[in-house]
Amino acid sequence: MSRPYYAAACQTSFPCPARREEIGSRVKRMCEIVEHTIVGYEPFFDVRLLAFPEFAHAAPIYDTVEKLRDRLAVELPNEHTDRYQALAKKYGCFIQTGSFIEHDPTYPDVVFNTTLLIGPEGILLKYRKVNPWIPWEVHASPHDLPDYAEEPFPVAKTELGNIGVAICYDWLFPESIRQLAFNGAEILIRVSAYMDPWGATPPMDWWTLFNRARAAENTSFVVASNQGATLEGYPPFSWPGGSMVVDYDGRILAQADPGEGEKVVVAPIDIAALRHERQRRRGHDMRSHLRTEVHPYLQQPIFRSAGGEPGAITIETNNERIADAKDRIGASQ
Repeated sequence: MSRPYYAAACQTSFPCPARREEIGSRVKRMCEIVEHTIVGYEPFFDVRLLAFPEFAHAAPIYDTVEKLRDRLAVELPNEHTDRYQALAKKYGCFIQTGSFIEHDPTYPDVVFNTTLLIGPEGILLKYRKVNPWIPWEVHASPHDLPDYAEEPFPVAKTELGNIGVAICYDWLFPESIRQLAFNGAEILIRVSAYMDPWGATPPMDWWTLFNRARAAENTSFVVASNQGATLEGYPPFSWPGGSMVVDYDGRILAQADPGEGEKVVVAPIDIAALRHERQRRRGHDMRSHLRTEVHPYLQQPIFRSAGGEPGAITIETNNERIADAKDRIGASQ
Protein backbone atom coordinates (compact mmCIF):
# COMPACT_ATOMS: atom_id res chain seq x y z
CA MET A 1 0.00 0.00 0.00
CA SER A 2 1.27 3.48 -0.88
CA ARG A 3 2.64 5.48 2.04
CA PRO A 4 1.64 9.14 2.50
CA TYR A 5 4.19 11.76 1.49
CA TYR A 6 4.21 15.53 1.05
CA ALA A 7 3.85 17.69 -2.05
CA ALA A 8 5.27 21.21 -2.34
CA ALA A 9 3.68 23.97 -4.41
CA CYS A 10 6.61 26.30 -5.13
CA GLN A 11 6.02 29.77 -6.54
CA THR A 12 8.68 31.94 -8.14
CA SER A 13 9.13 35.67 -8.67
CA PHE A 14 11.46 36.24 -11.62
CA PRO A 15 11.53 39.27 -13.92
CA CYS A 16 10.18 38.48 -17.38
CA PRO A 17 13.00 36.92 -19.45
CA ALA A 18 13.77 38.37 -22.87
CA ARG A 19 16.39 35.84 -24.06
CA ARG A 20 16.99 32.11 -23.64
CA GLU A 21 20.37 32.94 -22.10
CA GLU A 22 18.48 34.04 -18.98
CA ILE A 23 16.97 30.60 -18.40
CA GLY A 24 20.03 29.18 -16.66
CA SER A 25 19.84 31.60 -13.72
CA ARG A 26 16.21 30.66 -13.17
CA VAL A 27 17.00 26.96 -13.21
CA LYS A 28 19.76 27.54 -10.67
CA ARG A 29 17.33 29.26 -8.30
CA MET A 30 14.62 26.62 -8.71
CA CYS A 31 17.17 23.87 -8.00
CA GLU A 32 18.06 25.75 -4.80
CA ILE A 33 14.36 25.85 -3.87
CA VAL A 34 14.08 22.08 -4.41
CA GLU A 35 17.04 21.39 -2.14
CA HIS A 36 16.02 23.89 0.52
CA THR A 37 12.50 22.47 0.62
CA ILE A 38 13.49 18.80 0.81
CA VAL A 39 16.32 19.29 3.30
CA GLY A 40 14.66 22.00 5.39
CA TYR A 41 11.42 20.10 5.88
CA GLU A 42 13.11 16.71 6.32
CA PRO A 43 12.73 16.62 10.14
CA PHE A 44 8.99 17.16 9.70
CA PHE A 45 7.79 16.03 6.26
CA ASP A 46 8.90 13.67 3.49
CA VAL A 47 8.64 16.01 0.49
CA ARG A 48 8.62 13.89 -2.68
CA LEU A 49 6.72 15.95 -5.26
CA LEU A 50 7.52 19.58 -6.15
CA ALA A 51 5.71 21.77 -8.68
CA PHE A 52 6.76 25.10 -10.21
CA PRO A 53 4.73 27.78 -12.08
CA GLU A 54 4.07 28.52 -15.69
CA PHE A 55 6.59 30.97 -17.22
CA ALA A 56 9.19 30.03 -14.59
CA HIS A 57 11.74 29.59 -17.41
CA ALA A 58 10.29 31.79 -20.15
CA ALA A 59 7.02 33.46 -21.10
CA PRO A 60 5.40 33.99 -24.52
CA ILE A 61 6.04 37.74 -24.35
CA TYR A 62 6.59 38.27 -28.08
CA ASP A 63 3.75 38.73 -30.53
CA THR A 64 4.95 36.32 -33.23
CA VAL A 65 6.03 32.71 -33.41
CA GLU A 66 9.23 33.76 -35.18
CA LYS A 67 10.33 36.04 -32.34
CA LEU A 68 9.57 33.40 -29.72
CA ARG A 69 11.47 30.75 -31.65
CA ASP A 70 14.46 33.01 -32.26
CA ARG A 71 14.76 34.51 -28.77
CA LEU A 72 13.30 32.16 -26.15
CA ALA A 73 12.47 28.70 -27.46
CA VAL A 74 14.52 25.64 -26.49
CA GLU A 75 14.44 21.99 -27.45
CA LEU A 76 13.57 19.46 -24.74
CA PRO A 77 15.35 17.70 -23.11
CA ASN A 78 18.36 19.96 -22.60
CA GLU A 79 21.04 20.94 -20.08
CA HIS A 80 18.39 22.49 -17.82
CA THR A 81 16.30 19.35 -17.60
CA ASP A 82 19.50 17.41 -16.93
CA ARG A 83 19.98 19.50 -13.77
CA TYR A 84 16.47 18.70 -12.58
CA GLN A 85 17.01 15.01 -13.25
CA ALA A 86 20.23 15.01 -11.24
CA LEU A 87 18.36 16.52 -8.27
CA ALA A 88 15.49 14.05 -8.64
CA LYS A 89 17.95 11.17 -8.61
CA LYS A 90 19.85 12.57 -5.63
CA TYR A 91 16.75 12.97 -3.45
CA GLY A 92 14.37 10.42 -4.94
CA CYS A 93 11.88 13.18 -5.71
CA PHE A 94 9.68 14.15 -8.64
CA ILE A 95 9.78 17.66 -10.12
CA GLN A 96 7.07 19.25 -12.26
CA THR A 97 9.02 21.93 -14.06
CA GLY A 98 7.88 25.41 -14.73
CA SER A 99 6.98 25.85 -18.37
CA PHE A 100 9.40 26.32 -21.25
CA ILE A 101 8.80 27.83 -24.66
CA GLU A 102 9.58 24.71 -26.68
CA HIS A 103 10.76 24.31 -30.26
CA ASP A 104 10.42 20.76 -31.61
CA PRO A 105 11.99 20.04 -35.04
CA THR A 106 9.13 17.61 -35.68
CA TYR A 107 6.81 20.63 -35.78
CA PRO A 108 9.16 23.32 -37.13
CA ASP A 109 6.57 26.02 -37.82
CA VAL A 110 5.19 26.37 -34.27
CA VAL A 111 6.32 26.67 -30.67
CA PHE A 112 4.69 25.16 -27.58
CA ASN A 113 4.25 26.12 -23.93
CA THR A 114 5.56 22.95 -22.29
CA THR A 115 6.13 21.45 -18.83
CA LEU A 116 7.92 18.21 -17.94
CA LEU A 117 7.51 15.79 -15.06
CA ILE A 118 10.99 14.59 -14.12
CA GLY A 119 11.76 11.74 -11.75
CA PRO A 120 14.88 9.89 -10.62
CA GLU A 121 15.01 7.97 -13.90
CA GLY A 122 14.42 10.94 -16.18
CA ILE A 123 11.54 12.59 -18.02
CA LEU A 124 8.24 10.85 -17.30
CA LEU A 125 5.88 13.01 -19.33
CA LYS A 126 5.80 16.07 -21.54
CA TYR A 127 2.66 18.21 -21.49
CA ARG A 128 2.00 20.96 -24.03
CA LYS A 129 -0.64 23.55 -23.19
CA VAL A 130 -3.84 22.54 -24.96
CA ASN A 131 -5.71 25.80 -24.39
CA PRO A 132 -3.41 28.80 -24.94
CA TRP A 133 -4.61 32.06 -23.41
CA ILE A 134 -5.92 33.52 -26.65
CA PRO A 135 -5.78 35.94 -28.31
CA TRP A 136 -2.47 36.98 -26.71
CA GLU A 137 -0.63 33.65 -26.69
CA VAL A 138 0.57 32.58 -30.15
CA HIS A 139 2.15 29.27 -29.22
CA ALA A 140 0.40 26.21 -30.61
CA SER A 141 -1.99 23.73 -29.07
CA PRO A 142 -1.69 20.08 -30.08
CA HIS A 143 -5.22 20.67 -31.39
CA ASP A 144 -3.76 23.03 -34.01
CA LEU A 145 -1.69 20.32 -35.68
CA PRO A 146 -3.52 17.83 -37.92
CA ASP A 147 -0.56 15.42 -37.88
CA TYR A 148 -0.08 15.52 -34.09
CA ALA A 149 0.30 11.87 -33.08
CA GLU A 150 1.24 12.22 -29.39
CA GLU A 151 -1.12 11.91 -26.41
CA PRO A 152 -2.36 15.44 -25.59
CA PHE A 153 -3.18 14.45 -21.99
CA PRO A 154 -0.40 12.13 -20.79
CA VAL A 155 -0.47 10.57 -17.32
CA ALA A 156 2.62 9.14 -15.61
CA LYS A 157 2.24 6.06 -13.40
CA THR A 158 4.73 6.53 -10.56
CA GLU A 159 5.39 5.23 -7.07
CA LEU A 160 3.70 8.43 -5.82
CA GLY A 161 0.51 7.73 -7.75
CA ASN A 162 -0.71 8.51 -11.24
CA ILE A 163 0.25 12.09 -12.08
CA GLY A 164 -1.21 14.38 -14.74
CA VAL A 165 -0.62 18.07 -15.37
CA ALA A 166 -2.24 20.94 -17.21
CA ILE A 167 -1.18 24.54 -17.65
CA CYS A 168 -3.03 27.62 -16.36
CA TYR A 169 -5.92 28.43 -18.76
CA ASP A 170 -6.43 24.70 -19.38
CA TRP A 171 -8.07 24.59 -15.95
CA LEU A 172 -10.99 26.74 -17.05
CA PHE A 173 -11.98 23.88 -19.36
CA PRO A 174 -13.46 21.07 -17.25
CA GLU A 175 -13.26 18.78 -20.29
CA SER A 176 -9.45 18.99 -20.36
CA ILE A 177 -8.96 18.20 -16.68
CA ARG A 178 -11.59 15.45 -16.78
CA GLN A 179 -9.72 13.85 -19.68
CA LEU A 180 -6.66 13.62 -17.45
CA ALA A 181 -8.80 11.97 -14.78
CA PHE A 182 -10.23 9.49 -17.29
CA ASN A 183 -6.65 8.80 -18.42
CA GLY A 184 -6.00 7.67 -14.86
CA ALA A 185 -4.67 10.76 -13.06
CA GLU A 186 -4.98 10.73 -9.27
CA ILE A 187 -2.83 13.82 -8.70
CA LEU A 188 -3.53 16.81 -10.93
CA ILE A 189 -0.77 19.41 -11.07
CA ARG A 190 -1.51 22.96 -12.12
CA VAL A 191 1.44 24.87 -13.56
CA SER A 192 0.12 28.41 -13.71
CA ALA A 193 0.69 32.12 -14.19
CA TYR A 194 -2.72 33.31 -13.10
CA MET A 195 -2.77 37.07 -12.97
CA ASP A 196 -4.81 39.63 -11.06
CA PRO A 197 -7.76 40.08 -10.75
CA TRP A 198 -8.51 36.36 -11.19
CA GLY A 199 -6.38 35.25 -8.28
CA ALA A 200 -6.89 34.08 -4.73
CA THR A 201 -8.68 37.17 -3.40
CA PRO A 202 -12.50 37.55 -3.37
CA PRO A 203 -14.66 38.48 -5.14
CA MET A 204 -12.79 37.27 -8.24
CA ASP A 205 -10.87 34.36 -6.70
CA TRP A 206 -11.08 32.13 -9.76
CA TRP A 207 -7.73 30.58 -8.84
CA THR A 208 -9.08 29.05 -5.64
CA LEU A 209 -12.52 28.35 -7.12
CA PHE A 210 -11.35 26.26 -10.07
CA ASN A 211 -8.62 24.42 -8.19
CA ARG A 212 -11.18 23.25 -5.63
CA ALA A 213 -13.84 22.46 -8.23
CA ARG A 214 -11.52 20.39 -10.44
CA ALA A 215 -10.36 18.44 -7.38
CA ALA A 216 -13.87 17.62 -6.17
CA GLU A 217 -15.41 16.82 -9.54
CA ASN A 218 -12.58 14.41 -10.43
CA THR A 219 -11.94 12.98 -6.94
CA SER A 220 -8.28 13.93 -7.30
CA PHE A 221 -5.58 15.75 -5.38
CA VAL A 222 -4.57 19.10 -6.88
CA VAL A 223 -1.11 20.62 -6.49
CA ALA A 224 -1.29 24.13 -7.92
CA SER A 225 1.73 26.41 -8.30
CA ASN A 226 1.17 30.02 -9.33
CA GLN A 227 3.45 32.87 -10.31
CA GLY A 228 4.25 35.45 -7.65
CA ALA A 229 5.97 37.91 -9.99
CA THR A 230 5.64 41.68 -9.70
CA LEU A 231 3.97 44.13 -12.04
CA GLU A 232 7.38 45.66 -12.64
CA GLY A 233 8.78 42.26 -13.63
CA TYR A 234 5.88 41.19 -15.88
CA PRO A 235 4.01 44.22 -17.27
CA PRO A 236 1.11 44.69 -17.78
CA PHE A 237 0.15 42.01 -15.21
CA SER A 238 0.81 41.34 -11.56
CA TRP A 239 0.69 37.82 -10.20
CA PRO A 240 -1.10 36.99 -6.95
CA GLY A 241 0.58 33.73 -5.96
CA GLY A 242 -1.66 31.79 -3.59
CA SER A 243 -0.05 28.44 -4.49
CA MET A 244 -1.99 25.61 -2.89
CA VAL A 245 -2.66 21.91 -2.37
CA VAL A 246 -6.25 20.63 -2.40
CA ASP A 247 -7.56 17.18 -1.49
CA TYR A 248 -10.01 15.03 -3.45
CA ASP A 249 -13.02 16.56 -1.64
CA GLY A 250 -12.00 20.11 -2.50
CA ARG A 251 -10.55 20.89 0.93
CA ILE A 252 -7.60 23.28 0.92
CA LEU A 253 -4.79 21.47 2.73
CA ALA A 254 -2.29 24.33 2.45
CA GLN A 255 -2.15 27.68 0.68
CA ALA A 256 0.38 30.47 0.44
CA ASP A 257 -0.92 33.87 1.48
CA PRO A 258 -1.94 35.78 -1.66
CA GLY A 259 0.74 38.18 -2.79
CA GLU A 260 3.94 38.52 -4.73
CA GLY A 261 7.20 36.76 -4.00
CA GLU A 262 8.80 33.36 -3.66
CA LYS A 263 6.82 31.02 -1.42
CA VAL A 264 6.58 27.29 -0.76
CA VAL A 265 3.68 25.44 0.86
CA VAL A 266 3.63 21.72 1.62
CA ALA A 267 0.75 19.34 2.33
CA PRO A 268 0.20 15.57 2.66
CA ILE A 269 -0.78 13.34 -0.24
CA ASP A 270 -2.39 10.03 0.76
CA ILE A 271 -2.94 8.01 -2.40
CA ALA A 272 -4.17 4.97 -0.49
CA ALA A 273 -6.97 7.07 1.02
CA LEU A 274 -7.90 8.48 -2.38
CA ARG A 275 -8.02 5.02 -3.94
CA HIS A 276 -10.16 3.76 -1.07
CA GLU A 277 -12.62 6.62 -1.53
CA ARG A 278 -12.79 6.17 -5.31
CA GLN A 279 -13.55 2.48 -4.79
CA ARG A 280 -15.90 2.93 -1.84
CA ARG A 281 -18.14 5.78 -2.96
CA ARG A 282 -21.44 5.32 -4.70
CA GLY A 283 -22.65 8.87 -4.13
CA HIS A 284 -20.78 11.94 -5.39
CA ASP A 285 -18.66 9.82 -7.72
CA MET A 286 -19.06 12.07 -10.74
CA ARG A 287 -16.72 10.11 -12.97
CA SER A 288 -18.80 6.94 -12.77
CA HIS A 289 -22.05 8.94 -12.87
CA LEU A 290 -21.16 10.74 -16.11
CA ARG A 291 -24.00 10.42 -18.66
CA THR A 292 -21.84 10.88 -21.73
CA GLU A 293 -24.51 10.43 -24.38
CA VAL A 294 -26.69 13.25 -23.09
CA HIS A 295 -23.96 15.87 -23.73
CA PRO A 296 -23.68 16.09 -27.54
CA TYR A 297 -22.03 19.53 -27.55
CA LEU A 298 -18.56 17.97 -27.56
CA GLN A 299 -19.34 16.34 -30.89
CA GLN A 300 -19.76 19.77 -32.50
CA PRO A 301 -16.56 21.54 -33.57
CA ILE A 302 -16.45 25.03 -32.10
CA PHE A 303 -12.93 26.50 -32.00
CA ARG A 304 -11.22 25.43 -35.21
CA SER A 305 -7.66 24.21 -35.57
CA ALA A 306 -5.09 26.66 -36.89
CA GLY A 307 -3.69 24.04 -39.25
CA GLY A 308 -0.06 24.37 -38.16
CA GLU A 309 1.18 26.08 -41.32
CA PRO A 310 3.82 28.84 -41.11
CA GLY A 311 2.21 32.04 -39.91
CA ALA A 312 -1.09 30.30 -39.10
CA ILE A 313 -1.06 31.36 -35.44
CA THR A 314 -0.97 35.09 -34.82
CA ILE A 315 -2.91 37.45 -32.58
CA GLU A 316 -4.95 38.40 -35.66
CA THR A 317 -5.80 34.80 -36.62
CA ASN A 318 -6.58 33.99 -32.99
CA ASN A 319 -9.15 36.79 -33.00
CA GLU A 320 -10.55 35.53 -36.30
CA ARG A 321 -10.96 32.02 -34.86
CA ILE A 322 -12.64 33.42 -31.75
CA ALA A 323 -15.12 35.36 -33.92
CA ASP A 324 -15.78 32.25 -35.99
CA ALA A 325 -16.40 30.21 -32.83
CA LYS A 326 -18.86 32.80 -31.56
CA ASP A 327 -20.72 32.56 -34.89
CA ARG A 328 -20.86 28.78 -34.61
CA ILE A 329 -22.24 28.97 -31.09
CA GLY A 330 -24.81 31.57 -32.15
CA ALA A 331 -25.90 29.49 -35.10
CA SER A 332 -26.50 26.48 -32.87
CA GLN A 333 -28.77 28.31 -30.41
